[in-house]
Amino acid sequence: MSEVVYKLGKDISTDEIYPGRYMATVLPSETPEYAFADIQELNDLLKNGKERKDRVIVADLNFGCGSSREQAASTLKGYEVIVIAKSFARIFVQNSVNLGLQTVICPEIEANVGDEIEIQDEKVVNKTTGKEFAIEPHHPARQKIIDAGGLIAYTKNILENL
Repeated sequence: MSEVVYKLGKDISTDEIYPGRYMATVLPSETPEYAFADIQELNDLLKNGKERKDRVIVADLNFGCGSSREQAASTLKGYEVIVIAKSFARIFVQNSVNLGLQTVICPEIEANVGDEIEIQDEKVVNKTTGKEFAIEPHHPARQKIIDAGGLIAYTKNILENL
């Protein structure tokens, strides 16, 4: 079970997730420090709970819009946060898949900060409210890459098992 730690609106751009002024910092081990740098409350929350792997950020439509910067996904992957949104920008989804960031497309999601969330195969269950919401699943090939931890881990696993 996971907890909603922050709720965002619609059209959250990659510049909000990982501000452009930090683009010189590209190492996945360094990028998490700058996640949501301009939303100080969220940045502090992520930094202070770094060891937790059960945190969910809920967003409205079009999460990850804007530029194609991969760092927007890697900065969140660094915290192993789960992002549930009503929809995602196409390039952000592909970057997330490549890096193994868990994203959940849930067009009707209703959740607030502090709600307990359970992600099942075909639905998200808000344990706090008792409501259930259908998931739009990733393509099975994409989900395998996410489950493996990203494209590099997925490819490495295939090559090791040849």
